Amino acid sequence: MEFKPASENANTIKPSRRKPIFPVSAPLRGYLKEQGREAKIPVAYADLTRFTYSIPLKDRFGDSTLWETVSYDKRDWDYLREALIHAYAILKTEGDLSFVNQLDLARIDYCSFANSKPFRIRIVNKFNDNYDHYYIKQADTSRIYGLELEHLLSPNRITFLTHLDTLVEEHIPGLPGDMFIDKYLDDVATNKIRLAKEFVKFNERCYVRLLGDMRSYNFVVNITPDVEDYQYRIRAIDFDQQSYEGRRNLYLPQFFKENIAIVQMVLQCLNMESIRQYQAEERTAMAFRVVASRYRIKQLLDIMAIDTLSTPEKLEQLKLELFDAQHHPMYLKSKNMGQLVKTHLKSLLLKNLKLVPRVVGRHEY
Repeated sequence: MEFKPASENANTIKPSRRKPIFPVSAPLRGYLKEQGREAKIPVAYADLTRFTYSIPLKDRFGDSTLWETVSYDKRDWDYLREALIHAYAILKTEGDLSFVNQLDLARIDYCSFANSKPFRIRIVNKFNDNYDHYYIKQADTSRIYGLELEHLLSPNRITFLTHLDTLVEEHIPGLPGDMFIDKYLDDVATNKIRLAKEFVKFNERCYVRLLGDMRSYNFVVNITPDVEDYQYRIRAIDFDQQSYEGRRNLYLPQFFKENIAIVQMVLQCLNMESIRQYQAEERTAMAFRVVASRYRIKQLLDIMAIDTLSTPEKLEQLKLELFDAQHHPMYLKSKNMGQLVKTHLKSLLLKNLKLVPRVVGRHEY
């Protein structure tokens, strides 16, 4: 796949302003229960919506954020305090409550900007003041498929739980992409070649599994000191746009205007042969992940192939654009977005799957 400068198409690449919430279907619910993703949570998303007022939240530099800190009356706060600490224990230790007396609820933040309108929960350790976050969101089918595909097909693992109409999701640590671009992209300590390599791989991961809307504020950058330098990992943190949009380029982070600076860095640091090498490396890594989790992936994709993830208009547009790009006739036979994801994975990874050693090479998906 060609890696073009973002500026060529960035002005026309805009995701939908609001994506509808798709309810969890019975087959998907069965999959979540079988895989340990469904648990009885003592608090629901609707419980958190009954706040009395909110104040804008500023970061430690005094700058405004998209979050608001919300307040509740005393009776609701007392209930939420206990329930949210227990929910944290279920998420982190499978319900072991032996340590909850050390924990307290420090703050609840709300973001009306995102599709899922999430609540961010801050839990603090009363002994050492160390804090952790997790999120409570509306259970949206698109996001659940996005989280599960990220867990299975990316180098990252994600813990999340569902219960009825509520999704409980762990915090994904890292420096927000927009902040990294503003403050660290041109820092002398930044290894731009390694960062460029990682962005190419991240771009490839998103495209292969059709994860859309990876603008800079929808991913984070992890920086790890290495023997002589730094390694970088770019991680998606927003999965609402899993195979929803109709435009192919919305699944390629390289085409968003918010990512122009990092894309230009890639084109300055890497030649096209290196870019193709890193794309091939990522597809090979994804092929190994498919083989390692082939039965679980097949089960998920089979359910996804009978589920509703988008509108008929967006489906028709995307399958035509993917057919024009990949020239695989199976794209045109896809009846919904789940089938299209399955076809896209086969189209892009089949060559790499054939190269996986025969000892682990039997695959069905």
